[in-house]
Amino acid sequence: MGNKPGKQEREEVLLLKVVPPLDRAYVRWLARDVERIHGFTPTNPRSVKPPDHYVEYMQLNGWLDVNLDDPDLAHLFK
Repeated sequence: MGNKPGKQEREEVLLLKVVPPLDRAYVRWLARDVERIHGFTPTNPRSVKPPDHYVEYMQLNGWLDVNLDDPDLAHLFK
């Protein structure tokens, strides 16, 4: 015979996502531009030799188990 909780009123919120009309020429240009940027791969990438203090630090911590003076790997560091 205690107090009964009253009915809770629910607020319904409706969210709409409205997209403005897009210019087809702009969308084509944007798609071509994104493809050009993300599809780019260099044709002849140059190898990069890290500075000696980086190599020494990595060898001391055991992060570099490759001998950079190995003749079998020389073609990778040209």
